[in-house]
Amino acid sequence: MTPPRAGRLATYFHVHLVSDSTGETLNAMAKAVVARFDGIIPIEHIYALVRSPRQMERVLEEVEAAPGVVLHTLVDPELRDQLEQGCRRLDMPQIAALDPLVGALSRYLGAALSTRVGAQHALDHDYFNRIAALDFAMAHDDGQGTTEQLEQADVVLTGVSRTSKTPTCIYLAHRGIRAANVPLVPGQEDGERLTALRNPLVVGLTVSPDRLVQIRRNRLEGLNADRASSYVDQDAVRDETIKARRAFERRGWPVIDVTRRSVEETAAAVVNLLQERRARAEAGR
Repeated sequence: MTPPRAGRLATYFHVHLVSDSTGETLNAMAKAVVARFDGIIPIEHIYALVRSPRQMERVLEEVEAAPGVVLHTLVDPELRDQLEQGCRRLDMPQIAALDPLVGALSRYLGAALSTRVGAQHALDHDYFNRIAALDFAMAHDDGQGTTEQLEQADVVLTGVSRTSKTPTCIYLAHRGIRAANVPLVPGQEDGERLTALRNPLVVGLTVSPDRLVQIRRNRLEGLNADRASSYVDQDAVRDETIKARRAFERRGWPVIDVTRRSVEETAAAVVNLLQERRARAEAGR
């Protein structure tokens, strides 16, 4: 979670996340909501695969021991009732996180709700597509793969070292997008081979030189490596980033500045570029 701003005291609170599945959906929702508040840091208690009354009893015992907000995505009506009654007894607020959205969609679609636990995690085509995309990202990380292999990608990210290419590719893979990345290395790789690609969208990632130097220094410190090199020299890094941006512009590749972006925001920008490209392709048919 994002730390509080300097000079402000943080407010901590317990949040109990109860799910009859993996809990990933609920955890992501809780993080997204809490991020909207400054200086608020949750102490998370996660209960996944809660599918029996006995398990729910243990959850309520934990809630009683650490009073706080209870969020859940339970499908089974008996378990929901057990949790709701327990929270009323303990005078704890409980929120069915998906109910407003599910209810609105049900009314709009006129469709009955599924009571199948973990339905969103079924081993369907999308699931296997995400696994394949993840395998692809790992196999084509950091410049690995031939030009022919890179043609199988949906997107290829390129940029100088430490511009969040790898984590962005992994994040995109979880969206089912096949992403590869090719770093630009002074004197070795300038991205010229990517100009031959026809299928994937090539996207250049750039960052401010000052921020890049800071990131690289932190990286070297973590590796206990020598810091006296062009890798972290301010002038050399500035020259490296300028050359990279010029290469992107010369080749007509879209550019995303990651200086103030999180990995999630960078990935969202890439997704938008992919959607725009597909829309143009469909309009040109």
